[in-house]
Order: sequence, then structure tokens, then C-alpha cells
Amino acid sequence: MRYDDIIILNCQENMNKGKTYTYFSSLPEMFSDQLYYPPYHYVMKTDDDTYIRLENFVQSLRPLPREDLYYGYVIPCPSMDPFVHYMSGMGYLVSWDIVEWIKQSDIPKTHLEGPEDKVFGEWLRDGHRARHRYNAKWSMYNYPEPPTRCTHELWPDTIAVHLLKNQEKWIHTLNYFNVTRGLKPSKLYHIPWDN
Repeated sequence: MRYDDIIILNCQENMNKGKTYTYFSSLPEMFSDQLYYPPYHYVMKTDDDTYIRLENFVQSLRPLPREDLYYGYVIPCPSMDPFVHYMSGMGYLVSWDIVEWIKQSDIPKTHLEGPEDKVFGEWLRDGHRARHRYNAKWSMYNYPEPPTRCTHELWPDTIAVHLLKNQEKWIHTLNYFNVTRGLKPSKLYHIPWDN
């Protein structure tokens, strides 16, 4: 409430039954009263078990187009071609014009159920959208344990780390990127301190 930056959607919590559509299709109306157009150049959907390094993320966006853009980590893991497959639900970004298209098009409205990241990619394919696609692999990746084809060790050029499913994985990741270094202890949170 302090920063007026939280959106609570009028839908049931769900993973694969239309929440992603509700989110994207709600934004044009929510931001219709802004002084500038577009109100945002990009909109992102990300999982809550993904850590995003905002500075690296912003730097990766600077050279990219601000229209008809679809950005993320291409699935399946061995694929490097964002035009054949779709972006992982760990976090993907689209330009504002695609957000408006989602609101107006019948394609998303009639295809809501299924794995949300795959369904989202199908909307763009069927609507002939996202002629600009950016595969951020391997700067976006799954946490290194357990090792799979979608993982690698943490490294400095990281944009996002996914599958931080427990406190230990979050602590290891935040420590690696020096996010918690220098924080003063507080009764408002608990971070195990390594000294």
C-alpha cells in the first residue's frame, strides 16, 4: 500500500487455469489513466521461486526493441531457438503492445487452460505476435541442484535463478551475489549469519 505497487487479481489462485491471462489482460485497463503512453515498455511474469538480478536484467533489455518482443529462457532445455518453442514460466517478458493484444484478441480468451508458459507461447504463435524474441539462456537458469539439462553453477552474468524452493537455496544464491552482505540484524527477519 505504501508504494501502490501490488496488484491483487480478481481470480482464484491457480497455476494452469487462466491466472496468467487474468494478469496480462487486466493491465491495459489498470494503467489507462497514465500520463504517458505506453505506461510501461515491458511487462514480466515471473515465479515466486525465481531470483532476478535487476541490474543485469535491465542491461540485457537496453539493446532490445520495445515492440513485439518476447523475452525469456527457451523451453525445452536443449533448444536455443525462441521461434520454435516457448519461454519458461520461471520468468518471461513481453512488450506493452503484446499486453494490449492479449486484452483485445480472442485467441487467449478461448485458450486458457494448460501449462501457463506453454499456453502463453501458443497464443503468440497463433496470433503471429512476437517477431522479436530474445533467448536469455544461459543467463537465466535453474538452481544447480539437483543437476539437470536446465541447470548450471551460479555465475556473475546471471539474470535469473529459478527453483529456489527452500530457504537454503535462497540463502546460497543471495550470499553468492552478495545481496545479504552488510545487512544489519533485525528482529523483523532471520538470516543465518556466516562469520
